[in-house]
Amino acid sequence: MPNDPEDKKRVLARVRRIRGQCEALERALDSGADCGPVLQQIAAVRGAINGLMAEVLETYIREEFPDSGEGSEARGRELLSLVRSYLK
Repeated sequence: MPNDPEDKKRVLARVRRIRGQCEALERALDSGADCGPVLQQIAAVRGAINGLMAEVLETYIREEFPDSGEGSEARGRELLSLVRSYLK
């Protein structure tokens, strides 16, 4: 979990948005909405969860593996880019 107050605030805001998206999805399913919009909402929730995962993972990497030598910053960016592409 992020230790920095700003990181924590940002992550919690994402979680609250995801909760709202899930509640909207539940309402759509309960009301018998058409399949297309429901699938679109599911994809939006999945994208939001992946974004949350990437943000928490990025914070973890920054906190647990600080820059410790020549080229480490570039390697850290490369790792984060790889993780983000995997989560898409």
